[in-house]
Amino acid sequence: MRDYAEAVRVFEYGEAVATALHGNLEALNACVECCDRHVGSGRLALLHEDRDGNSSRYSFDQLQSLAVRFANVLKAQGVGAGDRVAGLMPRTAELLVTVLATWRLGAVYQPLFTAFGPKAIEHRLAQSRARVVVTDSLNRCKLDDVHGCPTIITVNARSGELDFQQCMDSASQVCEPVMRSGSDPFLLMFTSGTTGPAKPLEVPLRAIVAFQGYMRDAIDLRPEDNFWNLADPGWAYGLYYAVTGPLSLGHATTFYDGPFSVDSCARVIDKLGITNLAGSPTAFRLLIAAGEQFSAPVNGRLRVVSSAGEPLNPEVIRWFAEELGVTIHDHYGQTELGMVLCNHHGLRHAVHMGAAGFAIPGHRIVVLDEQGQELPAGQPGILAVDREQSPLCWFAGYHGLPTKAFVGKYYLSGDTVELNPEGSVSFVGRSDDVITTSGYRVGPFDVESALIEHPAVIEAAVIGKPDPQRTELIKAFVVLAAGYQGSAELEEDLRQHVRQRLYAHAYPREIEFVSELPKTPSGKLQRFILRNQEVAKQQAQQITPVSA
Repeated sequence: MRDYAEAVRVFEYGEAVATALHGNLEALNACVECCDRHVGSGRLALLHEDRDGNSSRYSFDQLQSLAVRFANVLKAQGVGAGDRVAGLMPRTAELLVTVLATWRLGAVYQPLFTAFGPKAIEHRLAQSRARVVVTDSLNRCKLDDVHGCPTIITVNARSGELDFQQCMDSASQVCEPVMRSGSDPFLLMFTSGTTGPAKPLEVPLRAIVAFQGYMRDAIDLRPEDNFWNLADPGWAYGLYYAVTGPLSLGHATTFYDGPFSVDSCARVIDKLGITNLAGSPTAFRLLIAAGEQFSAPVNGRLRVVSSAGEPLNPEVIRWFAEELGVTIHDHYGQTELGMVLCNHHGLRHAVHMGAAGFAIPGHRIVVLDEQGQELPAGQPGILAVDREQSPLCWFAGYHGLPTKAFVGKYYLSGDTVELNPEGSVSFVGRSDDVITTSGYRVGPFDVESALIEHPAVIEAAVIGKPDPQRTELIKAFVVLAAGYQGSAELEEDLRQHVRQRLYAHAYPREIEFVSELPKTPSGKLQRFILRNQEVAKQQAQQITPVSA
């Protein structure tokens, strides 16, 4: 295993590009990097498991042949270099073929999450001006309500519409890849839109270098691994690191085409011999809640586990170590950046319990105060990327929209963090999530982690509720484990539990028991919804009825 400090010291951008992309940033094609380059190796590219337990496998050779045919299908619909092709599909081989075929033409792939409704789809298609949208029969009906919908190609199409397989059957088997430059886009992503309309951003081809670095150093993807990233390719973590990252390294990825559940997760890990697993804290907390139902069939299978999307609670780390004997590491990133802050499985460095980790080689991460000055260890501030000293930072702004995220040479993440003495970074919360109570600044993540350590709690979300005396008081929304009922006694028990683990001013003065928490489709807590609800309740209580 390489030493982290050594990996940072010897990192050279030109050398990384030469190694990862064979030194040619002026003639790139993502289909070549993620497929053609590995043709003839005999290696598998995709392990597919459907919800009924049927398995299928595809080699790089097979995927290349399919991608060539579908590229010709797209070309017949007018798709060329730089055009957008949208995919509204579950995790199937047809989805991967669509992605590779789009890239083969030098075009740009735009993911559409299958849980989106017509309005969310319409907004993204209008912004991207996609020429074609590829879907399946289950999602096709959503497009009927999309105004200005582009040409539709459907897997198992309606009569009289373009059918995926029929188009493939009549397509030519020859299509040379269209070469582009490293600054040209190959993905069009949208932010989650939790604080406003989803914003589009282009991902350039040179980002593949950064994706490979994450797979190698943070995920520690090895040739002998069977790798499964639970994230949906409709979102950044799935598209970057379940598709682009592993395939560009010539490694197979795993698609499970079915709803996530404890049983299905355990079955796929056991059946396919998964050794390297990546997912979100939301998924991992559900697995932990199942106890032996999950741990028994997978014990001894996993070598490493990685978590991203929300901060990883210490309780989850301990459970994986104690019950499965496996190390789970926290990783931090954004759609705009990819993963940039990690506890690296593949690099040797100290691991600070609860910290998000160290900057991935190729990035310089700093903590800034409100005046844009870099802060030392122990002082909370905004996580920022020094773009002048981060050659793998590829984000250049939102497509066609202004951004306030750039201040001088820095990109501001909007997340509040704190630098630790040894150089790691601990997550405090989103800037607008941090609670100011009685003059103290409290990160919701710390309180949530303490609550989750209580056996009665499965999930928790913590907000600052406006309060005239304290500015804000800490309120917790708690989802209880099976067998527990909400009561005044349990509320007090949870308060004391948090006070003993944190500090006197950081306990939740109010606790509300709920059946579920608001989340984005990718599993991130939407604390602002809970905060807005509390503000609305207070405003409603302040309205005095006017007598007639």
